Amino acid sequence: MATSNTELATLGARSLKRDTVTEGLQYLTFNLAGEEYGIDILKVQEIRGWVPVTKVPNAPAFVRGVMNLRGAIVPVIDLRLRFKLESVEYTKTTVVIVVTVQSASGSRIIGTVVDGVSDVLNINAADIQPAPDFGTAVHTEFISGLVTIESGMVMLLDVDRLLSVEEMFALEAVRPADAPHVAA
Repeated sequence: MATSNTELATLGARSLKRDTVTEGLQYLTFNLAGEEYGIDILKVQEIRGWVPVTKVPNAPAFVRGVMNLRGAIVPVIDLRLRFKLESVEYTKTTVVIVVTVQSASGSRIIGTVVDGVSDVLNINAADIQPAPDFGTAVHTEFISGLVTIESGMVMLLDVDRLLSVEEMFALEAVRPADAPHVAA
């Protein structure tokens, strides 16, 4: 297989370059509650260590707040809470992966809190298996596929679907309330 060094995308003032194998893709992998997930590296703008963010009143629990990223106000989403996993104390390996999300209203920058970054995987498109169909019991529309590696499986995420701001807030609106509301 021939390998070439190809310029694939420009994000802001920087260029991303990667070695690509014919039909190859690259995914940034990260750990969340002991499981490995991957996102298309071309969606990643940067990786930052965790620093406290400014809280936003009345935001869903998975919205940790906002951060100032070189003058831009960026919402920060905790993927553990977005996936309804147990919340844990942030450690020195906790990072914020800043990604570009495409939606009907255009491009947005969103920070995602994960337990830690693992690696960059070079994946042949033919090795990606489709997401399992669980019917209506489990929502898997944000899973673009699964790939098997030596240490197990990596769930590949579609960040455009997973982090669609409209969908996240719509999902939060239809969840049952934790406490009963009292009419005034």
